[in-house]
Amino acid sequence: MDNQVKLALVVSVIGRTGSRGQVSQVRVKFLDDENRVIMRNVKGPVRQGDILSLLESEREARRLR
Repeated sequence: MDNQVKLALVVSVIGRTGSRGQVSQVRVKFLDDENRVIMRNVKGPVRQGDILSLLESEREARRLR
């Protein structure tokens, strides 16, 4: 189990999801591994260039429909 906090840079904001649009789907690039890019759901204000602290870095969000 990976208990380390991973830092990730928001590369792009894909769109909004959730029943009321309260969650943003973003593509992030890990700062310690430049080749690894995944998609995550983020609650709250976020924009391109922000750095996120991810407690769990293995799970990837499903794509928006």
